[in-house]
Amino acid sequence: MGATATTAPEQLWREAQQLIPGGVNSPVRAFKSVGGEPVFIERAEGAWLESIDGRKFVDLIGAWGPMILGHAHPGIVAAVNAAAAKGFAFGAPTSAEVRMARTIADLVPSIEMVRLVNSGTEATMSALRLARAYTGRDKIIKFSGCYHGHADFLLVRAGSGVATLGLPDSPGVPASVTANTLVADFNDEESVRVLFQEHGADIAGLIVEPVVGNSGTVAPAPGFLEFLREITRAHGALLIFDEVMTGFRVSLGGAQGRFGVLPDLTCLGKIVGGGVPVGAYGGRSDIMSLVAPAGPMYQAGTMSGNPLATAAGLAALEALRAPGVYERLEVTSAAIEAGFREAAASTGVPVVINRVGSMMTVFFTRESVTGWPSADRCDRAAYGAFFHAMLARGVYLPPAQFEACFVSLAHGEMEIDIIRKAAKESFEEVAKR
Repeated sequence: MGATATTAPEQLWREAQQLIPGGVNSPVRAFKSVGGEPVFIERAEGAWLESIDGRKFVDLIGAWGPMILGHAHPGIVAAVNAAAAKGFAFGAPTSAEVRMARTIADLVPSIEMVRLVNSGTEATMSALRLARAYTGRDKIIKFSGCYHGHADFLLVRAGSGVATLGLPDSPGVPASVTANTLVADFNDEESVRVLFQEHGADIAGLIVEPVVGNSGTVAPAPGFLEFLREITRAHGALLIFDEVMTGFRVSLGGAQGRFGVLPDLTCLGKIVGGGVPVGAYGGRSDIMSLVAPAGPMYQAGTMSGNPLATAAGLAALEALRAPGVYERLEVTSAAIEAGFREAAASTGVPVVINRVGSMMTVFFTRESVTGWPSADRCDRAAYGAFFHAMLARGVYLPPAQFEACFVSLAHGEMEIDIIRKAAKESFEEVAKR
């Protein structure tokens, strides 16, 4: 990758703030929780990002998850180019949509039928509307620190971006809209049990990130997902896995494939589009048959299943089906985790590192992080110092304590060595604060 002459970053940032709210089109990009000014990226290839002023960074956010194969993967680029040459969108069915549906159904254990949409937010809000339509009930359960998109009724104790902006709930969301949203604590069975005891007959569904990514990476405690499966079934509510992050990330079958717990509905995004905007929700055919035009629950989207998204997604999923892919990703991710652990231990900086497959978070805390309450007690200032120290050494981490790092198949020994060295020096810098 070679640098090109562009507008100076400082000038571009001033202009962006005049034209775009906060200067960015998604809040976490603004570096609000770590301080400083954001980096404007010009291009990316493999495991690397390059800024508009020619700086290069080993990338550990992967566009927040979808770039599991690395940036500008040749197979995906070729597929998108071929699709674009035939037309961007038709407003009519295509064979690629059917192939995508078949591929998703083949790979995700619980999905029999699937509807393609344009984003993870669309997927979750549609799945929850469907749960209400199927059960005839109004209430839903979510977990504190879990983010399921910016639909009004889901912006309740939503973790990550909302938390780092200091907004426990978003202004503009009427109290009446969230009146049917109940909140439990992740990995706390009793908090779930109490809600079902009080509202069981009115609960349409429970939605959960099976591995939380929006409080930072938090794994389910042994038996917790099984408990959610049992209690929802016992009360006639639907279990909904938000696998927008974990789908095709923690295993080829997602978190449900990794942990062996099957939900009634699954929400997908990110990897399923190969880096092109996309979403999907699917599940049992008797439930999905309620979606229009097969049934009365209305949901539509002009660009849903468009040729570019399906081409990119099919190319990505085909590459991930190759033998040994996830084993190789696990080895790389474990090596990066070990580098962080060794560097922190050598400098005495207290951290907890949570990792599930190729998702991980370095928490600046002495206590185990098992959900939002413990994540919220982390040292945000220490993370901010670590973030900038790593950035100065050429490693791009998530610009927020409550986000996950994502490792790609493009990360190799060179990138691992760079991360290890940068981590050692950065933890030393944090230790001197």
